[in-house]
Amino acid sequence: METIVNKVAQSGLVTLNLEQFLPQKESYAGLDIAPFLFKGMILREKDFRAALPEFDWSVYEGKQVAVYCSADAIIPMWAYMLLAVYLQQCNAMAHHCSLVQLEEKLMLQNIAALDVSPYADGRVVIKGCGDIPLPESAFLAISERLIPTVKSLMYGEPCSTVPVYKKR
Repeated sequence: METIVNKVAQSGLVTLNLEQFLPQKESYAGLDIAPFLFKGMILREKDFRAALPEFDWSVYEGKQVAVYCSADAIIPMWAYMLLAVYLQQCNAMAHHCSLVQLEEKLMLQNIAALDVSPYADGRVVIKGCGDIPLPESAFLAISERLIPTVKSLMYGEPCSTVPVYKKR
């Protein structure tokens, strides 16, 4: 009887799944300015100022917050400043971007914070086909983080990789 050898297990490859760098859903939220607009088009200062103290800010407590407007409206700069006041009062961090852009920004921060020492002189595979679509910027960022440290960097699955980098 011939013994089946798992060559992938013996290869010493380390698989890194970029999904692990996605921020926790509970850590961020979006704040759309559109509901504060008069007739869905105009931000009126008096109405806006009156609505802000009545708004439930507790949902943003301690979160990263994407501030955006889903309506095609001109939002005056002072409106963003007022929102920053209220968000700061609930220990939230405001970002002017879409929710998707904020998620990407937080993911890139998580990649930048990665301790690369466990990957020193290792053979690393960045997992390919995952369950969640990931931004291209994450693949650039992880490559930049790992290339100075690893022996080789690949993309895909351990059984079928695309070579990306090999230390000389």
